Amino acid sequence: MSWEAEIDELRRREALARQMGGADKVKRQREGGKLTVRERIDQLLDRGSFHEIGAIAGKARYGNADALEDFMPANFVFGRGRIDGRPVVVGGDDFTVRGGAADAAIRGKQIMAEQMAGELRLPLIRLVDGTGGGGSVRTLEMEGRTYVPANPAWDLVVANMGTVPVVALGLGSVAGLGAARLVTSHYAVMVEGTSQMFIAGPPVVARLGQNLTKEELGGSDIHARAGAVDDVVASEAEAFQRARRFLSYLPSSVHALPARAPAADDPARREEWLIEAVPRDRRKVYDMRKVVRSVVDRDSFFEIGRKFGGSAITGLARLDGWAVAVLASDPYIYGGGWTAAASQKITRFVDLANTFHLPVAHLVDIPGFVIGLEAEKAGTIRHGARALAAIYQARVPWCSILVRKAFGVAGAAHTNHARLHYRYAWPSGDWGSLPVEGGIEAAYRAELDAAPDRDNLRGEIEERLNRVRSPFRVAEAFGVEEIIDPRDTRALLCEFANLTAGLREPSAVATAMRP
Repeated sequence: MSWEAEIDELRRREALARQMGGADKVKRQREGGKLTVRERIDQLLDRGSFHEIGAIAGKARYGNADALEDFMPANFVFGRGRIDGRPVVVGGDDFTVRGGAADAAIRGKQIMAEQMAGELRLPLIRLVDGTGGGGSVRTLEMEGRTYVPANPAWDLVVANMGTVPVVALGLGSVAGLGAARLVTSHYAVMVEGTSQMFIAGPPVVARLGQNLTKEELGGSDIHARAGAVDDVVASEAEAFQRARRFLSYLPSSVHALPARAPAADDPARREEWLIEAVPRDRRKVYDMRKVVRSVVDRDSFFEIGRKFGGSAITGLARLDGWAVAVLASDPYIYGGGWTAAASQKITRFVDLANTFHLPVAHLVDIPGFVIGLEAEKAGTIRHGARALAAIYQARVPWCSILVRKAFGVAGAAHTNHARLHYRYAWPSGDWGSLPVEGGIEAAYRAELDAAPDRDNLRGEIEERLNRVRSPFRVAEAFGVEEIIDPRDTRALLCEFANLTAGLREPSAVATAMRP
């Protein structure tokens, strides 16, 4: 009367599923420098925490007396597990089974992974390798028909962008639907050398007369510089580490708040070198990343998207243990001016902060939008206006540190001026409608053209204007609320994080964040 025989059969089928695409395919995967999907899941999650779902789903062939003769597991493995003790959902493509193509897929598994993350309000990690259950012309012959395309679970994919943190790791050659699943995330990573991404791969693109290798067409550096993915890492192990760290700053869903980490760094810590961080010569640059690292909790700055939109620095950090979003300017690139790419980067980053209730600390040195013909061709003003809209629509606490420049429309985007001005200015602050150096020619053209000594008059005008550009004159008119000693910045930012911690309310934003 026992069911032991059925349990034995269950274990046999589970063992067959763990063979994945077979010994030869597994060997080829490892020889290509890649882990198998099951090895990836084991390395990503806390040891022993993975609970697989649908392990024996696949395509079977039966013989005499309905005995199982052959079994090909589905090329998608998923389930629940834990990262740093916190429950998560993880799903990964098994490239050893038909290269991840649709004819080996069991669509319900991908759909349930997205559904589980959304309904249980758990972070989701996608391990993408291959077409991710996307198309293969071989499917037409196997099915005996074609079909009108529909992306499985895409309504859930979109909904999850506004509900739970989604991390996607590109761990091989990723094309079509796999590429779309990779970039439709809050944080996307590729592995240098072993990961490429395409809308369509080299064999298809060759029909356009473009004979390219996988790396030439869709290498990780191409997509990091284009902003399609956020970061590039050297190994799968580093990808897993970055995924774990990214999630450590975020709540499990929009219905919770980011957890406070143990405060191991003195909030009153002062860095003496900050008093001379910004050169007196406005034409000289300085290291804004060093400034950021000095004012946030030690070793807490996690930069995101360094290769794209380089004049803007974006990342996550902690202030007295509280998770915050850090936005800053990089004067080494266009003087910190906003390009079309930087504006796109800022829009997406501010939306991330707003979605997951992260206060924003903005270290400002913005000379305005980058100008010139190429800037106009890139639609800089439209992308810049979108970034400005994102900042004005954000409802999270916001603190600006005016480190140096804040000019024009882009400079005005350092904060939402209609809200409480929670901001501080360094004595190096320099602001206005446009920089004095660039505005003299426009404002005083008639006088300069009529002057017997144009250069001499221009120097006199610049000297007069420099006398009134002092931040102290602006403070006299309450145009800026406080000028501070740069060495006090950390203490004031930590106070900001503590004062506003209780103001954040867990809830969904009105519109789900788009990729």
